[in-house]
Amino acid sequence: MKKIIALSVTLTFSLTTGMVVGQNTRFSDPQTVIDSEFWGNLYADGGSSFFCDTPFTGKGFVMTDGYVYPLADIRTALDCGTTSQCRQDNRYRQITSDLHNMVPVRTRVEMRRRNARYENLGETTGADDCGIRESAQFFEPPERVKGDVARTMAYMVDTYGLPWLGATPVFKGWSKLDPPDDRELSRHKRIAEIQGNENPFVVNPGLIERL
Repeated sequence: MKKIIALSVTLTFSLTTGMVVGQNTRFSDPQTVIDSEFWGNLYADGGSSFFCDTPFTGKGFVMTDGYVYPLADIRTALDCGTTSQCRQDNRYRQITSDLHNMVPVRTRVEMRRRNARYENLGETTGADDCGIRESAQFFEPPERVKGDVARTMAYMVDTYGLPWLGATPVFKGWSKLDPPDDRELSRHKRIAEIQGNENPFVVNPGLIERL
């Protein structure tokens, strides 16, 4: 009996430790992270917008910080209240400070997709100049970043216990369709250096099949 209890305690400790190691434990002030780390470090020299692949030199009227897993959905999942109330919630602050979930997005795209669910809409729905397809409350990203979206979604679901924002098979299919490319791997490496933890689904994309 003692061996069973000891094994149970060991397993619980291991799982808890693994969960903590996999989380953003370095940052918990979203605005500071956005200003100092996202724009001031990760994209200090500019880059390309996530969905539209449009070059930019810095944040401005056209560009904003976007979230693959939208903030409104994080608030709903945590049931922490209004935006101002959630900002007093330490868990919300930690989750919304996670650089793995932040991407540079054209402002007009971010405003359109904040309450959307990810889905395969097919060619019957026309794509815009960025390759984005939208219908009602559904949003299909361009082919070249579908895997990026899927692996970020898997990270947020697995790391923070958040619900999927769409059908799980859709994300698994996107991850297979669009494996990590050099740009995603380079961005991931820089975030891991800044934040201190990796997205395991970028390091080993096959892990998404276990969710």
